[in-house]
Amino acid sequence: MSELTPFERHVIEDKGTEPAFSGLYTQTDEPGDYLCKRCDALLYHSTDKFASHCGWPSFDDEVPGAVQRNPDADGRRIEIVCAKCKGHLGHVFEGEGLTSKNTRHCVNSVSLNFKPKLMTQTKKAVLASGCFWGTQYYLARVPGVLETRVGYIDGHVDNPTYKQICTGNTGHVEATEVTYDPTKLNFKDLLKYYFETHDFSQEDGQGPDIGSQYLSVLFYENEAEKKDAEEVIAYLREHGHKVATQIKPMKTFWAGEDYHQLYYEKKGDTPYCHRYREIFPRS
Repeated sequence: MSELTPFERHVIEDKGTEPAFSGLYTQTDEPGDYLCKRCDALLYHSTDKFASHCGWPSFDDEVPGAVQRNPDADGRRIEIVCAKCKGHLGHVFEGEGLTSKNTRHCVNSVSLNFKPKLMTQTKKAVLASGCFWGTQYYLARVPGVLETRVGYIDGHVDNPTYKQICTGNTGHVEATEVTYDPTKLNFKDLLKYYFETHDFSQEDGQGPDIGSQYLSVLFYENEAEKKDAEEVIAYLREHGHKVATQIKPMKTFWAGEDYHQLYYEKKGDTPYCHRYREIFPRS
C-alpha cells in the first residue's frame, strides 16, 4: 500500500472529508481511469464521471466489484469504500435524477489517483512562477491538462536537489512541467491561465518567497511558442500591466523530489502565494 500523508490518512482512514471545490479532480473531464490512492485498485472510469456541481468528483457508476457500500453508523447515508483495502472514498446517493443511472458516487479527490488515457499526441510546457507548489496547484486544474510535475530548470547543475536549489546558487528556478491535450488546449491559452495565477509584475520572486529560484519564467520549444508568449505579454502591457516574466528557450527539466509533487493536495491546503484572477476575456 502507498504511504499516506496525515491529511490523506484523515480522509482515507479516519473517514474525513476534503473541503468542497478544493479537490484536484472536481472538474477534471479528461479520459482515463481513477484508482484508489492507497492500494491502486481500479475504481472508476472517466466515462462515468459527470458534472454534479456539488463540490466533489461525481460518478454514476463504478468498476464492477471495486466499491463496497456500508451504511453510516447513524443510518442516514451510505458510505463507499475501496473493496480491496477498505479505504474511505465518500458517499453514494440515489434518486437525485442527475443522470440516467440516477446514482451519484460523491468521492474525495484525495482518495483517488487519476491515470490519464494514453494518447497518440500530447504536448509539454514548462512554466515557473514562484514556489512550484502553487504553480502546480493551479495549472493542474486547467481544462485539457493531463499531468503535472514540479521540478527545476535553467541551472548549471545536473539533477539538482531541493537543498541545492534553496541556496540560490545553482541558477535554477522552481517550475512545473505540464502535459496537455493539444486538441483541447493550446500553448497560448495555457499561458493565459499561467499569467492569471501569479503576480507576473514581481521582479524578485513571488509573494514572500524572494530569490532567483522563485522568478517568473516561461520556456518555449520553438518559434511559434515564442511568438505566442510575446503576443500574450504584449496584450498584458497594452492593458496597463507591468510584466517581469522572462521568456527563455527550453532547457533540461529535472523532476523534483516525490514529497513536492501535488504538495497542497497531500496537505489538504491551498497556496499561500498564488491566487487566480481573470485577466483575459473568455469566449
